[in-house]
Amino acid sequence: MDLKAKWWIFYLLGLASAVLVSCGKGHQTPVQWGIEHQVLLIANGDEPQTLDPKFAIGSNDLNIVRALFESLVELDGTTLEPIPGCAERWEVSEDGLQYRFVLRDNLAWSDGTPIKAEDFIYAWHRALNPSSPSPNVALFYPIVGAEKYASYSSGDEGASQLGVTSEGREITITLRQRTPYFLETLAHPVFAPVPRHLVDLCENAAAQQCQPWTRPGTMVGNGPFKLNAWELNQRVALEKNAHYWDRDHVLLEGIEFIPIENQLAEERAFRTGQVHLTYTSQMAIEKIAEYRKKRPDVLYQSQNYASYYYIFNTRTPPFDQVNVRRALALAIDRELLVSKVTKGGEIPARDLLPPDKTYFPVPSDTLFDPQQARKLLAEAGYPDGADFPQIELLYNNGELHRKVAIAIQQMWKMQLNIRTKLVNQEWKTFIDAQNNKMFSISRAGWIADYQHPTSFLATLTTESAYNDSYWGIKEYDALIESGIVAVSSADAQEIFRQAAKILRKEMPVIPLFHSTDNNLVHESVQNWTPNPMHRHPYKYVYLQDKHH
Repeated sequence: MDLKAKWWIFYLLGLASAVLVSCGKGHQTPVQWGIEHQVLLIANGDEPQTLDPKFAIGSNDLNIVRALFESLVELDGTTLEPIPGCAERWEVSEDGLQYRFVLRDNLAWSDGTPIKAEDFIYAWHRALNPSSPSPNVALFYPIVGAEKYASYSSGDEGASQLGVTSEGREITITLRQRTPYFLETLAHPVFAPVPRHLVDLCENAAAQQCQPWTRPGTMVGNGPFKLNAWELNQRVALEKNAHYWDRDHVLLEGIEFIPIENQLAEERAFRTGQVHLTYTSQMAIEKIAEYRKKRPDVLYQSQNYASYYYIFNTRTPPFDQVNVRRALALAIDRELLVSKVTKGGEIPARDLLPPDKTYFPVPSDTLFDPQQARKLLAEAGYPDGADFPQIELLYNNGELHRKVAIAIQQMWKMQLNIRTKLVNQEWKTFIDAQNNKMFSISRAGWIADYQHPTSFLATLTTESAYNDSYWGIKEYDALIESGIVAVSSADAQEIFRQAAKILRKEMPVIPLFHSTDNNLVHESVQNWTPNPMHRHPYKYVYLQDKHH
């Protein structure tokens, strides 16, 4: 099916009311057309930066990449337990150090080329290549030799020591230590295979005639859908992959991801029949109560295994001082923030790690203590905020981010007599600023890659690729390593509590709240189940007209 010319003949953000599009017999909204043709229309937040599974890190990228690629295992959309993906089965050794996977015998790229075990290993070597490592490279570190490989200047020596081998349809992975969550991490797209026959050609400097391999007309993947069109700031269109191993169970004919940064425009697009669902968690604040009251049937709310926080550049004075960082953190009233500003069911954060029944119950204390905050600021040499430099607070586009920043700006002024300049940037510029440490304090957020505390806590270890704070201490790093290999949940719980205490004492980040999903989902969308990790296998989703 050619999805390019069907209906996307208007620019979505300019619409102020429903636009009727002629599709042959009668008139239909895009949503109605999508139901008829089994094409799911998704509002997907910011314009994606990449569709390469090696580099995808933002949710707006990963939402699309997960439809285009499949790893050895996937996560069940309801239980979030690992289920077979490209691997039809696997075995784990008694000591938990060796994983042996058997690939399905009918795997093929979307251009029909057979997929081999070597395609997976090639993708992993590519992700670890120290000359251009994946931002998700730390997910590989449980594997023997992976961390050393990523640190070598040439990569040649490290490549030979990586603990992965293949033989026929079998792939064996050897870990350096027991890692209870490792199977879950394999569901991340960075572990998906990539088509070496294209990547080598298109990434070769001598290949002047080849466009980037992730562009329409060139890209091939191994997921339930394949790329059909990518029109900048308008849509990324996918169509069903005829060569996918489980194609008979894929019910949708296509998916269109539509970038809409503005949350009010996103809600308007849903209300006027232009999209079936909103896939960003940050629904327009003023609309949540309205939908709770008038349309609870289309408002999908669920607690995320996620945290929203501010991160310090700890090499930038005065944020190199612990007392300054702690003072700013203690001056924020999180209960007020979630009840009066965000209003989406968020949980006030006491720590970076979200509450978890197994590892990390909800702490009973609070992080709001303005009197102590003023005392710490004075001890740092800034009594009543005197001579404290103006803070620059960086955040990306989004109404929620803006309102949170304004509220905290006011709290810091009221409690500490500190001035704050708000700096708003579009997504790509914002990410570049974070990656290059060009900020003093920046908005940040994290959705778990797997259901284990280290998905959050390991982001602040000294060598973590996700650590944009410049902060790091050996004691904390050692605790995280110990928590990974802890045999009992009780031992792990105690270790992670100690790690959380260090973060509270050092405060390289300011935890604000634990996020909720507030998605609008049209009644026609079937098998879209809310879950705390935002995993919605597209292969099982379909559209059903409830009125016919």
